[in-house]
Amino acid sequence: MTAPPEQIPTPRLLLRRLHQSDVDEVHQAVTAALPHLRPWMPWAEAEYTRETATTWLTFVHQSWQSHTAYSYAITHKNHLIGATALERRIGPGGLEIGYWLHPDQVGTGYATEAAAALVQAAFSLPDIEFVQIWHDLANVRSGAVPKRLGFAEVARHEPPREPLSPGEVGVDVVWQLDRPVG
Repeated sequence: MTAPPEQIPTPRLLLRRLHQSDVDEVHQAVTAALPHLRPWMPWAEAEYTRETATTWLTFVHQSWQSHTAYSYAITHKNHLIGATALERRIGPGGLEIGYWLHPDQVGTGYATEAAAALVQAAFSLPDIEFVQIWHDLANVRSGAVPKRLGFAEVARHEPPREPLSPGEVGVDVVWQLDRPVG
């Protein structure tokens, strides 16, 4: 199975494969962003320790090796400002994009820029026919990203597939972009 590139440059960012050596930077970024992430991310409920970051980076490495997910640091001027991933969790032929940014970076267009780069990376893989982005209906900022990139809303799921976070209303909105023809 083919994997996407380990580094993806964009006009303002570098998406790079996460490694165990990123543990301190991941720990620091997530810890600083927890109040911003808690309303939307079930994993952000508890304290985010260095051990939690280490465990997550081990999972990230294993996921890359097994071709189930490809996680990237979103970096700006060599600083980790968030994370994003392509995940094989929506069935054959598809990849799902997920993302989060440090709250100081929200509203900059970085999430859209990172997602656009991942769309290109996804469609560089021969087995990928569509890309999806899922978010809770209440997470308006996350929903703006697929809208800007030309995704079409294809479904709403109630109840949601994951446990609710405090800011969520329990409706998963699913956006999809199909591989361009030709």
